[in-house]
Amino acid sequence: MEKVGIMGGTFNPIHYGHLLLAETARENLALDRVLFMPSGNSYMKDASLILDGGIRAQMVRLALKGNPYFFFSDLELKRKGPTYTCETLARLRSQSPQTQYYFILGEDNLLMLRQWRDPSFIFQNCVIAGAVRESADITRIQEEAWLLKEEYQADIRILPAKRIDISSTEIRARIKKGQSIRYMLPENVVEYITENRLYIS
Repeated sequence: MEKVGIMGGTFNPIHYGHLLLAETARENLALDRVLFMPSGNSYMKDASLILDGGIRAQMVRLALKGNPYFFFSDLELKRKGPTYTCETLARLRSQSPQTQYYFILGEDNLLMLRQWRDPSFIFQNCVIAGAVRESADITRIQEEAWLLKEEYQADIRILPAKRIDISSTEIRARIKKGQSIRYMLPENVVEYITENRLYIS
């Protein structure tokens, strides 16, 4: 059975924190590959702040160059309307029912899983791989993971991971201020942002 990680997000823009999280999950869970899947219309974020999907997709493609385990997927970008993880998993499972999927996320999202649409379906169709920093409230996270296992029979793997403290929000803010974003994301993505004058206004 192939083991495939799913790395979702707006990637507005993608940065080294995303890449390190995916690599940590790949190594710890022995994943065969990781799909980077930019969201279309995220129902949890202000769409006016998110760049066009084609632009975000190009930044992701650039960031993944050179890694044979990382692949780009436009599955969510092609979907009309809000993007829901449960619908994405349903589509993936219909295409490849024998694949074991691992949904990769950070500790903040792990604590919010109950608020996602149809969490029961999500837990039935993938393993949750949550990366937890050393500074996190591990007791709270373990308690939530235990509750989700009891209520939904969820398979949750906690990954002790060193995470780079970088956010897309910080990157966008630095660009608007004319500050450097070098070493926060791959150089080819920095060049793409600069050449296309992204996030300036």
